[in-house]
Amino acid sequence: MKQKYTRAALTVTAEQYEVNQGLEDGFELYTKVVTNGWISPDDLVLITRPDGTVVCPFIQNRRGVIFIRKGDYIIFDENDERHVCAADKFPQRYSPAEE
Repeated sequence: MKQKYTRAALTVTAEQYEVNQGLEDGFELYTKVVTNGWISPDDLVLITRPDGTVVCPFIQNRRGVIFIRKGDYIIFDENDERHVCAADKFPQRYSPAEE
């Protein structure tokens, strides 16, 4: 029988992604992301390097490689594992914690 569950309260730290802040684990060539068809390229953060190549930042966790989109937040959970949360979902899932 199906039951309803509520997500347990979890306090995390988060930061909206910005380039050059060291929040990503690496970068993948945009052409490879599109060619492999891993995900929809809509709103991906694109960085053009001095040599003209275009790369997409990503983080890697136990779920795999997650490419970062414009406005995404990087979530740091209590075990320091990082996750990506879309800007439109963030205020629905998280509210400021009282210190």
